[in-house]
Amino acid sequence: MEGVGESDQEGKASFWKKNAKAVPGRPSPKKDPRSSRQRNSSCSTSFQDFQESVSDAWDIGDDEFCIVSDVKISKRVAQSAAISVINSHRHTTTSDSSVTAPTPQSCDFVIPEEKKIEAIQRLASQREPPVSSPAHGLIKPQISCSPPVPKHFPGRPQPLRGSQSRPKYHFSSREGADCETKLERFLPLLETTLLNLEDLRQLSWSGIPVKVRAITWRLLSGYLPANLERRQQVLERKRLDYWNLVKQYYDTERDETYQDTYRQIHIDIPRMSPLIALFQQKTVQEMFERILFIWAIRHPASGYVQGINDLVTPFYVVFLQEVIPSEGDLENWNVSSLPKEQRDIIEADSFWCLSKFLDGIQDNYIFAQLGIQHKVNQLKELIQRIDGQLHRHLQYHGVDYLQFSFRWMNNLLTRELPLHCTIRLWDTYLAESDGFASFQLYVCAAFLLHWRRELLLERDFQGLMLMLQNLPTQNWTDSEIGVLVAEAYRLKFTFADAPNHLQSGER
Repeated sequence: MEGVGESDQEGKASFWKKNAKAVPGRPSPKKDPRSSRQRNSSCSTSFQDFQESVSDAWDIGDDEFCIVSDVKISKRVAQSAAISVINSHRHTTTSDSSVTAPTPQSCDFVIPEEKKIEAIQRLASQREPPVSSPAHGLIKPQISCSPPVPKHFPGRPQPLRGSQSRPKYHFSSREGADCETKLERFLPLLETTLLNLEDLRQLSWSGIPVKVRAITWRLLSGYLPANLERRQQVLERKRLDYWNLVKQYYDTERDETYQDTYRQIHIDIPRMSPLIALFQQKTVQEMFERILFIWAIRHPASGYVQGINDLVTPFYVVFLQEVIPSEGDLENWNVSSLPKEQRDIIEADSFWCLSKFLDGIQDNYIFAQLGIQHKVNQLKELIQRIDGQLHRHLQYHGVDYLQFSFRWMNNLLTRELPLHCTIRLWDTYLAESDGFASFQLYVCAAFLLHWRRELLLERDFQGLMLMLQNLPTQNWTDSEIGVLVAEAYRLKFTFADAPNHLQSGER
């Protein structure tokens, strides 16, 4: 990874030893169910420690299906990111008596109930909207308050203060005057015989009108060719290829090698997007199962990893929105009412675009997810340089970046943002000319800085973690995403030619 010191790479290489045992986020080897629930009585230097330190990347309960056995680790493990997380909470040195380290018996991030209540009350007392800070220049837009979600979904956008009903997800395809003007610029470009992809990227970066989003995403993903005359032929061939793969691997008796993969996918699918009724339909869940299973078969280096199921949803929604009436309620649309031909097209296109999209971040999902490890380290270095006060505040209270940003990197912020905001963010990701992998680092930095004032008001580990894992973004709109990507671009432009901020090591 660019900018990572050689010594740091050497240390990490010694930590992640490939083995035949289970890997976080992947189907675990078959074992006695009773033994899979057992935990070590102490915080040993094992791969399990790392898994526990990033368990917040998935929903509560997921760890039951991906237990990792102990692995012998070399002495250099003490220098790795995972062990630093554990040590920082086993030996709390802060003088703030409100900081309570997790018990050594569990090594989990245990937040006592009274601390949760105290932190929630503290957040609720912050009535005034945060202002911009000269440290990072990000102006937080005014966010209107609306009613709380009665049921709590860990790791999902949480309600703002004073709300009474569950948040609504708006997927309206009605275009305002500005969008209509922008649509007029898209149409002639998309109808060009030989499309200039660079022009399309520049136009798409600030958002894509709903009416042309589906075809634009296909083009920006590299799924559709720039040549207008070849597009229909390519679509027909690729869709047929996908269904041939389904017949070959999914609709037949599955090899024993793939049974654990299928089982893990089958478990994860019902849990995804619990706030959106669309994804609770049996027809939709079966479509997602096929997409993820075929993707895992075609990518043996990584296989299925928990969190990839969330990355299908934006593509699926965009391609579904293309075929339903503009006034239709997409959130509650009965997918089984669509003709089979349309359902097959949505499924095949979602698969191929997901595959193209993930090609640029494949190292995020290989063994031990080393790509994410590097990005978390880079985020730490970046924040340390941009906003030393916030960085020192997190470090002082024992918050390691791995504990909250692992999920941001693994799920590309899909669990921190409402789905319609994720779709708008992916307009920009797909439009990034050099791939979105590097740009996402700056998006995560801007996202963290967005909550700077609230974080600085928190005075203990529990309050900080409670906020970072349950950020109140459910009322965000395209406007907030526009500010977020603009700030990310400013950070990237400022630091792109100053790579020292991506070098490892304390200063």
